[in-house]
Amino acid sequence: MNFIDFKSKMAELVCFNLNQVYAVQPDFDRYNLVRWKKKGYLIGLRSGYYTFSDFLGKPDYAYYFANRIYQPSYVSLHTALAFYGVIPEAVVQITSVCSLKTAFFSNAFGEFSYKKIKSNLMFGYDLKPTGKRHNLLFATPEKAILDLLYLYPFYNNEQEIRELRFDESYMQDELNRELFGEFLQKFENKALENRVKLLKNIYEI
Repeated sequence: MNFIDFKSKMAELVCFNLNQVYAVQPDFDRYNLVRWKKKGYLIGLRSGYYTFSDFLGKPDYAYYFANRIYQPSYVSLHTALAFYGVIPEAVVQITSVCSLKTAFFSNAFGEFSYKKIKSNLMFGYDLKPTGKRHNLLFATPEKAILDLLYLYPFYNNEQEIRELRFDESYMQDELNRELFGEFLQKFENKALENRVKLLKNIYEI
């Protein structure tokens, strides 16, 4: 199989692994992936996962790769909060929550970090269309805040929480307080509840 034929069969997947390649072409020579990567046709995302170099620099694809290369996972924490404008900083890493062990990957699209959470806490995310037929798994702002306070226990005093610099107008006017409360109950975690009380006092929500 030459590269043009390969690309015509795999391009719609955007991100693919070796098993998916074999499903399309059972007798595929895996050394082709090594050669095409050296030539710059393909980019390795992590061990066994690849994409086409055409996607470099295109918006949203890094988020999609974050979902795909380590599953199940969804984008959350600092990345989601920056995306929604809840925190002001530009985030270097794409941070996700997963039910697998904590992991980190680095590739041409950026740095991807994954924080482990209990499988029963894998909720509170939306499907965001990319404009193609692929969707992104993104935490809602309410869940991203709770994931952050839950997974980073040092946010346990007023000073630490203030240093996150949550947008006050967002917290007071746009945060879905009912949904926030429902999600908090599902955690069943007293320490998290105490951190949320601090947050509510600071932002008067």
